[in-house]
Amino acid sequence: MTIQRIGVMTSGGDAPGMNPAVRAVVRMASSLGLEVMGVERGFQGLMESAFKRLTVRDIGGLLSRGGTILQSARSEEFKTITGQRKAIHNLNAAAIDGLVIIGGNGTHQGAYELSRHGFPIVTIPSTIDNDLCFTDMTLGVDTALNTVLDAIDKIRDTASSLKRAFLIETMGRDSGYLALMSGIAGGAEVIVIPEAPMTLAQILEGIQAQYTLGKPHSIIVVAEGHRPSTQEIYEYLHAREQELGFTVRMTILGHIQRGGRPTAYERLLATRLAVAAVQNLHAGNYGVMVGLVGNKTQLTDLAQVATCHKKVDLDLYAMANMLEFGRAKTIPTPLPTPTASRRANFGEMRPKTTKEELPPEAF
Repeated sequence: MTIQRIGVMTSGGDAPGMNPAVRAVVRMASSLGLEVMGVERGFQGLMESAFKRLTVRDIGGLLSRGGTILQSARSEEFKTITGQRKAIHNLNAAAIDGLVIIGGNGTHQGAYELSRHGFPIVTIPSTIDNDLCFTDMTLGVDTALNTVLDAIDKIRDTASSLKRAFLIETMGRDSGYLALMSGIAGGAEVIVIPEAPMTLAQILEGIQAQYTLGKPHSIIVVAEGHRPSTQEIYEYLHAREQELGFTVRMTILGHIQRGGRPTAYERLLATRLAVAAVQNLHAGNYGVMVGLVGNKTQLTDLAQVATCHKKVDLDLYAMANMLEFGRAKTIPTPLPTPTASRRANFGEMRPKTTKEELPPEAF
């Protein structure tokens, strides 16, 4: 099959890095003599034939812009077999020969369904949760992490001035990656993630241990998916402020984590993955996700990506606890074996994959 016109779409939650990826797709396709059609509003756009031509002139300034110019939307219709067939019909009617899809877990499940119907698909991982297997990093993570870290630094200023304990909630419904990494980088006194749930009493003990060690304030970073929830933790601690030694405040960072100018790393990662996606689609290598492993692009079959969920590395969680509670030992530190940790990070199955070095002109 000869690829002459490709589509590009963004789906799922928006993430910094999506726009730079769209830009690189258009530029790389142009260098190969391919036309590019942008699909607006994700899978819903496939249902509505919401296609528009994208040229190099249309993508000026995207490197520094957060969000996605193609927008994103959910589509219940696409989840049906009839909807998926309609999507392929609309793509064929627009003479689109292949599709680059940028998104997270749900997006990759949808991309896999399209691929099963025989349509050429190459995906780019993009989610601030960094919970897609077979890639070290996803688009959006670095920028979101820096946004959270900036908030922690600023909140610590006021916490230290007023002798307070601050609960800071990060995004992460099923993954504690943002909470763990920002907590380590921000020197949080307690880190609370779904992968290593803590009881209310354990959280209280952790803060008390820091108070006993002479800390004049406390930062507790909580992933939103943890149970008990951030609100429940706050109510429990607030009722025990006398016992705790600190007054307690809560900050929910919310959607600020999804916005903002992509970092330099984000822009480079988006460019590398997008260039590799277009190159492989053009070469006939599709039904795959382009990830980054060991600083090299790597192709993984969509069937494996769609059925795998990456968990955080609990060795890092244990390290964080050792740094803060090495002597107090009030916080449980689950220590999986290195093998188990690697499985948690990359999934149970390691496929035979292809690693490709990108040419210098990719940047």
